Amino acid sequence: MAGPPEQHSREYYDHLVEHALKSVVRNALEEVAEKGFLGEQHFYISFMTKHPGVMLADVLRAQYADQMTIVLQHQFYNLEVSEEHFEVTLSFNKKLERLSIPFDALVSFADPSVGFGLQFQPDSMDGDAADAGQPEDDPGGPDDAPDGGEPGGQVIRLDAFRKKT
Repeated sequence: MAGPPEQHSREYYDHLVEHALKSVVRNALEEVAEKGFLGEQHFYISFMTKHPGVMLADVLRAQYADQMTIVLQHQFYNLEVSEEHFEVTLSFNKKLERLSIPFDALVSFADPSVGFGLQFQPDSMDGDAADAGQPEDDPGGPDDAPDGGEPGGQVIRLDAFRKKT
């Protein structure tokens, strides 16, 4: 860490918290990659499609120019998780597509089976980009995505813990 604690800004600690919460997502994905889902468990993962390092088919990037939500539930293949990103193959319009998503591109993560959710403020996201994604009733994910509805459960917003200056 750089410098004594008195030199750290609020943003420094916000960054540490974001990193720690993204490690929760990483650990959950690693467990699913190793053991599969337990019971009715499934994930909704939203990410910025323009974030550096996001790799997805041009047709998907054109359809979801700013933000996309994928659903990992029944039909996903070759989930691989690394320190910085995860990769997964999903079916879109009956065609398999490989996605590579850096954890820094995440906007939200939810496991509706237990009512758990996290929302992130990615570094490269400005205020307008957060609202520029798809409608909330469109999961925008693979063919096995449920029709409509939000993932549900409690979403933890970091802004609630940030001191307004």
